Amino acid sequence: MKLLYAEDEMAMSEAVTEVLKRRNYIVDSVYDGEEALDYIDAGIQYDGIILDVMMPKRSGIEVLKEIRRRGMSTPVLLLTAKSEVADKVEGLNAGADDYLAKPFAMPEFVARVAALVRRRGEMIPDDLTAGNVTLNRSTFELSTSKGEIRLSKKEYLMMEMLMKSHEHPVSTESFMDRIWGYDSEAEVNVVWVYISYLRKKLAALGANIQISALRGRGYVLEEIRNA
Repeated sequence: MKLLYAEDEMAMSEAVTEVLKRRNYIVDSVYDGEEALDYIDAGIQYDGIILDVMMPKRSGIEVLKEIRRRGMSTPVLLLTAKSEVADKVEGLNAGADDYLAKPFAMPEFVARVAALVRRRGEMIPDDLTAGNVTLNRSTFELSTSKGEIRLSKKEYLMMEMLMKSHEHPVSTESFMDRIWGYDSEAEVNVVWVYISYLRKKLAALGANIQISALRGRGYVLEEIRNA
């Protein structure tokens, strides 16, 4: 799951981002409202957006109103030091899915985020399957009847994208945007490197599917004939 987190307090941002990453979220952290909109304008698909209300340049409410004006339905959690009912009502009327006043207990925050991303409406089972291969979304394990291999976070995210795309190719640009992020300095050939890692792991497991490259279109999972 990929999140955009906008918070202008640097120490708070770093602490929350670290907690989310330990729970296997991919997080793009930004520090003002304009930067949040820059990331959104880049076309990155987020599973959830977390906005602090009191931010420089553009407030969380302004960012929320703008993305709702554009027709974006991505779930949004608002964070603010304000706790008055009127402020909560303003945020919810602007299109927020949830509202949490600071300071908050971290377990409650994590629970709110988990509930937030479930609202996206895309119900994905705990296990994804393709051919004789299963990907466990909780443990990051790729398995067949011959055994299992635990994937790194980026390997897991790539495999998840391929399994969810079914027969539709996933472009190199989609991998870069979704996994390495808008401001990443990684080169595009890093995608090929990770595809190579996954191919080797599928082969080691005796998978009856393979990752095929479609020229100019990207990568797709295909059945190995006579496997």
